[in-house]
Parts: sequence; structure tokens; C-alpha cells
Amino acid sequence: MEKFIGKAEVLMEALPYIQRFYGKTFVIKYGGSAMADEELKASFAQDMVLLKYVGINPVVVHGGGPQINEVLQKMGTPTQFVRGMRVTDQETMDIVEMVLAGKINKEIVSLINRHGGMAVGLSGKDGGLIQARKMSVTVAANGEPPEIIDIGLVGEIVGINPMVINTLDENKFIPVIAPVGAGEQGETYNINADLVAGQLAEALGAEKLILLTDVDGVKDKKGGLLSTLKINQARKLIQEGVVAEGMIPKVECCIEALKGGVGKTHIIDGRVKHAVLLEIFTKEGVGTEVVRK
Repeated sequence: MEKFIGKAEVLMEALPYIQRFYGKTFVIKYGGSAMADEELKASFAQDMVLLKYVGINPVVVHGGGPQINEVLQKMGTPTQFVRGMRVTDQETMDIVEMVLAGKINKEIVSLINRHGGMAVGLSGKDGGLIQARKMSVTVAANGEPPEIIDIGLVGEIVGINPMVINTLDENKFIPVIAPVGAGEQGETYNINADLVAGQLAEALGAEKLILLTDVDGVKDKKGGLLSTLKINQARKLIQEGVVAEGMIPKVECCIEALKGGVGKTHIIDGRVKHAVLLEIFTKEGVGTEVVRK
């Protein structure tokens, strides 16, 4: 009997959070190990289905860098990066779109549907969701004057039309979005998935932006996990070099989303089963929440 009572207590712990977030939108960036490990993939899909059934509207934005690298390698297409961004010519863009909007997107949709949800796959080109333009990148090296580097069809977002997302949410579907956008002339742009998730969260007036990573969360100078991080503290950690490398764009993404009106942002460990549920429905969580103040 005690084990059944324990299960009931777990459900009761989640009740206040379910009440608070009922009818709210969460934008979740899905990537890293959570997209590679079969057990983690299943737990993520189950999390999305549960959120939808308790009245929360999850919107999934996914990455796919390792999968793109694998296909490019098989096809003998060289890969070059500038400041962490893939140099994307037309041939590479065709492959990126095929992998992101085709293979990966439909695998995620199928997985969620298999666990009892109703997911629909989109790219930023569907319904005019993401309008983009060519990103300009300036690089300075070895004391030389700054130089503008052409990295091809890598885009930055100039506008988001959330109408298609709102329509899907209202009809009980879970949108799954590949980070590809369209330019004024119909050209296709490859866009950073964290950037898409952050700006989409702003456009939707989301309650939460959740970024899945392959680390515990944001850490302090001594390597301890910070469960909560304020904007001013986050900026200081970046300036001091405590937050470095790949964590910088994620923290900056959270800061911009908060400035744009998103309620709370979270950087969580996607290597933990049911990480999204643990972060949302428990006091302890499994990562770092970045908040205004």
C-alpha cells in the first residue's frame, strides 16, 4: 500500500504546477543526447504527450547537427565552420533541409504519435512561419582589421508569423519545427535552433523556454550547479569567462527571450530521463532556470 501512496504523493506534488501552467505554451529546444539515445528519445516523447494531456501546449524546435555531419560525410561533402556556424552553400543547404525537415523532423513526429500524441511536423517555410535573411558575420584575427566572411545560406530571423502554431495548438496538435527559414525571394536559410526556439517563444508569448543540453546546467566559478540564475548574474559570468564556449549562446538566448516577454527560461540536462517533467513539476529540477530578477 505504501508504494501506491507514494505514487499518489508524486502526483499531488505536480498538481500546483499543472494548475499554474494550464493553457500556457512551452517552447522546448530538443537536441543533444536526448535525440540520440533510444531510451531518452522515448522519455522525451512521453513528456510531450503528458504535457499536452494536462493542458499545456508544448512546441518543439529541434536541431540535428550530428546527423547532418553524418550525411555530409557519407556524401563526401566537406564541412567548414566559422565561429561555430556551418558554412552553407546551396548543395549543403539542400542536404541540411533534407535531413532537418525530412528525416529528423518526421522521426520525432512519428515517435510522439507512437506514444499517444498528435504531432505535426513543420519547417519555418510552412505557413510563412519564419522569415529570414542572410546572416552577416564579421571576424577579426591576429590584430588584422575586421573582415566580413561569407558563410553562405546561414540565416538570421527577421520575422515570425505564429498563426500556424496557434492553429495547431487550438486543435490539440503538438508542433515539431525544423529550424529552416525562407528569404524574400523564397531562398532557404539554415538557422541556429536555439535562436529559433528563443524568438518563437517571444512571438508566442510563451510561459517557458526550455533548452535541452548535454551538461548539468550553468555552473559557478567552483563548478557547482546554479539552480537559479538572474540576468545580471548571467551577464557577469559571461564577462568573467565562467560561462564559456557553447554555453554562451544558450545563456544569451535565455536572456533575450526574457527581455522579449517569456516568463521563465531553463537550461536542463537532456541526458536525464523525463528531464522536462522533472524541471517543470518538481521543486528541485534538473538544470538551471534563468530569470529576470
